[in-house]
Amino acid sequence: MINALRGMKDLTFEESERFVHIVKTAIEISKKYGYNYIETPILEETKLFKRSVGESSDIVGKEMYQFMDKGDHDVCMRPEGTAGVVRSFVQAKLDRRQNEQFKFYYYGPMFRYERPQKGRLREFHQFGCESFGEASVYEDFSIISMIGDIFKALGIGYDLEINSLGCSECMPPYRKELISFLTECQDELCEDCNRRIETNPIRVLDCKNETCQTLLKNSPKLINKLCNTCDEDFKKLTSLLDTAKINYKIDTHLVRGLDYYSKTAFEFVSNNIGSQSAIAGGGRYDKLVEFLDGKPTPAVGFALGIERIMELVVMPKVEREGYYLGAMDKEAIDTLFPLASTKRATHKVTLEYLPKKLKAHLKNADRANARYCAVIGEDEFKTSTIWVKDLVTKEEQTISQDDFATI
Repeated sequence: MINALRGMKDLTFEESERFVHIVKTAIEISKKYGYNYIETPILEETKLFKRSVGESSDIVGKEMYQFMDKGDHDVCMRPEGTAGVVRSFVQAKLDRRQNEQFKFYYYGPMFRYERPQKGRLREFHQFGCESFGEASVYEDFSIISMIGDIFKALGIGYDLEINSLGCSECMPPYRKELISFLTECQDELCEDCNRRIETNPIRVLDCKNETCQTLLKNSPKLINKLCNTCDEDFKKLTSLLDTAKINYKIDTHLVRGLDYYSKTAFEFVSNNIGSQSAIAGGGRYDKLVEFLDGKPTPAVGFALGIERIMELVVMPKVEREGYYLGAMDKEAIDTLFPLASTKRATHKVTLEYLPKKLKAHLKNADRANARYCAVIGEDEFKTSTIWVKDLVTKEEQTISQDDFATI
């Protein structure tokens, strides 16, 4: 028997209903904030992610599904969504329209070669939004508010954590100070942290090793060394959150896992999904368009992990809907098709192809969660009528087939 690959799973029945509900809810809310749909390819050139996500990141260093295609191109299956959207933004020359704002939402599969665990698969799905052309911290606040609205609509509780990663003015001196601190204690740091001291020391702050975290408690904090612009923006963000009564925690070790972030960084976390507590995250990435050969363009975005929140979603009560159509005699089955075709213009219709007794049809209608069970028996076939039962009110009636088409 051929099974799905490890870390890749099918979505069926109740899980697929949850998936669709999450995506539909997120789309509906993002549209209210002015976002439009964008679709980018699953396969991209590997250098796209090396230049954007960063060669020092775990994604590029360990997790990408990378290979040479038949045209000898170095390609990989997308491990995250932002880089592809930015590539599309630059390729479409939208970066040249400097006085305009562009907002995109996307959803779809991402791929990372890592150890599968609860809520963390090798093929997983994300919903994300990217906003280009707005440098104001008000946009950071708006995108955080939108995520909160999505989780509220899905019935998911969360804690919000925020930080500032500074800019090209305040980050370099802080980086130098952090390297000095890390070098002094590098013998006690883990292997990954020692590697990152040379490649991307900021990522050391995000290490999950308990010994490293203990050592890092005394590390210098960027939040205390921001330039005036970054400091004012961060204070404005906290003020906006306070005014909106959105609870948050400032986490000075929150750096996110990707190299392209600057200024605002945030994560929505849950204590209900095990050790991997992040259910959504994002921030500002004002330099990424430029990194990918576009004109300097401010940008901010986020992504949420659909599998991460699947079990947390409060599903709405499913109301009975539509019609179940059946016949009790073989001769009457052909009569059902034009009736079903007419009804499908406005309603969901489940059509049974085999003749059955009334009790069996009612049972099938119940399984289909239909509102109405409509059956043509021997007498109804002779008189061109149809028996209809409302499975909510329990009312029954026999009406002409012409009238049935119009109710």
